Amino acid sequence: MAANMYRVGDYVYFENSSSNPYLIRRIEELNKTANGNVEAKVVCLFRRRDLSGNLNTLADSNAREFEEESKQPTLSEQQKHQLKHRELFLSRQFESLPATHIRGKCNVTLLNETDVLSGYLEKEDCFFYSLVYDPVQKTLLADQGEIRVGSKYQAEIPDKLAEGELDNRVQDKLETKVWDPSNQLKDPQIDQFLVVARAVGTFARALDCSSSIRQPSLHMSAAAASRDITLFHAMDTLQKNNYDLAKAMSTLVPQGGPVLCRDEMEEWSASEAMLFEEALEKYGKDFNDIRQDFLPWKSLASVVQFYYMWKTTDRYIQQKRLKAAEADSKLKQVYIPTYTKPNPNQIMMPSSKPGMNGAAGFQKGLNCESCHTSQSPQWYAWGPPNMQCRLCASCWIYWKKYGGLKTPTQLEGAARAGSETGPRGHMTRQEVQGMSPFTRNEGRAKLLAKNRQTFILQTTKLTRIARRVCQDILQPRRAARRPYASINANAVKAECMIRLPKATKTPLKIKIVPRQSLATIVKDLAASAPLKVKTIRGLSTPINRNQTSQPRVGQSLLGKRGFETGFEETSDPV
Repeated sequence: MAANMYRVGDYVYFENSSSNPYLIRRIEELNKTANGNVEAKVVCLFRRRDLSGNLNTLADSNAREFEEESKQPTLSEQQKHQLKHRELFLSRQFESLPATHIRGKCNVTLLNETDVLSGYLEKEDCFFYSLVYDPVQKTLLADQGEIRVGSKYQAEIPDKLAEGELDNRVQDKLETKVWDPSNQLKDPQIDQFLVVARAVGTFARALDCSSSIRQPSLHMSAAAASRDITLFHAMDTLQKNNYDLAKAMSTLVPQGGPVLCRDEMEEWSASEAMLFEEALEKYGKDFNDIRQDFLPWKSLASVVQFYYMWKTTDRYIQQKRLKAAEADSKLKQVYIPTYTKPNPNQIMMPSSKPGMNGAAGFQKGLNCESCHTSQSPQWYAWGPPNMQCRLCASCWIYWKKYGGLKTPTQLEGAARAGSETGPRGHMTRQEVQGMSPFTRNEGRAKLLAKNRQTFILQTTKLTRIARRVCQDILQPRRAARRPYASINANAVKAECMIRLPKATKTPLKIKIVPRQSLATIVKDLAASAPLKVKTIRGLSTPINRNQTSQPRVGQSLLGKRGFETGFEETSDPV
């Protein structure tokens, strides 16, 4: 029951295709539609297979830097391959999906330098992220919410001074004394001085034109003068004047007029406060993005200070109550039963009905494409249909959850240099099918418009030698007449290795054919040029050649005339 109960904040699997891996999303809201269905507003998380080749290279560089800084234990190639399937990329993209498409829960955490990467491989449904992906700008950025835990973030504690040893450090550079609790003033005297400071602040706002516009009433000016900035200034004035009330009074009201102290709440206008609230609703407490997109004329310190002051206002309390009321009206959790319908990619046994993908025609004896096992209670079609690849039940679950195979395969291949797509092991079945040369061009048109790549097929030296030495086994002419019949290249190469030491050491005789000059070639072409055919005057030539009943005999490539013509050649009139 608890496993099928999904709440706001859970990381879950969503299925949008029977053959593609699951989508990983974080539930932000659960809303009930007008027809009674439940929709989930989710935050999108992306896998490596969703990124371009350039961004995958950037992610690899970031992973290497993390391993060097955190001193991770050495991983095998297979572990490194599987670890890429556990890495996700957070985004700020939202979408709404039907709650009935949820297929289970997973755990996603922010990668910390104290984490051991191999620990993620030991846990099921466990992922991590360290970079933020922008699907619109196609960029990867470091997450600003990093928890700074580690040796480089710890304070350096100096050695303890011995008894009687003097501290030679310059105290003024280490700290600044702002208040002395053992001063000669009593608490009632300090409270009276603070009241005077508030009154001076109220009077200063009445004299200031900009402040009188923002706080037109007396009680608003008095409330602004009672904020912490006025109290901090009053206590700092006492400290600087050695707690002499007479000197401190004269410092509060110099000859030029009373001192006005304003904080960020007074410096910001009403329109700027509205922009801040809009940005906070969109980005949350990501103050860098709030400043960059909404308030670029403000400093980061000013934005942060305004946020904590804004939380003390009635405006924040009202918004918090409205959000609490909206949250009460929304769903807190939803129960989704376990999905038990058969997958269309299941390969049915010959005795049972064939699957929707026609997978009953699979050849017997095929192994799993990932773990190479030949025994499984259930098989699933994977990859291009013409290649008849399949996965066992365990590897199919791994493919759906982690978006890849347990081990690199030939079908996966290596990442193509300069390609805008990821390795084939991280591609969907439709994408791999679209890159197959055996599929129809109509289905590949859209994919090849972006992914067409120039390639070259280069044979090894042993293969080229085997073609010469083992011509009797290879039989190239016979093989050319049967282009779809497979050739056992391994057997040919093995036979070549046996015959190669016995082969003759004499070089092959090369027959030198003299090349004719250009003048001779032009003369021969002129001699073999066809004669110009003249038509009999008075005979009309039909516009459409198909209207004639005469046989059409075209000239050959060498310029020779046909044996049958519809008219005889005539000489030119004198």
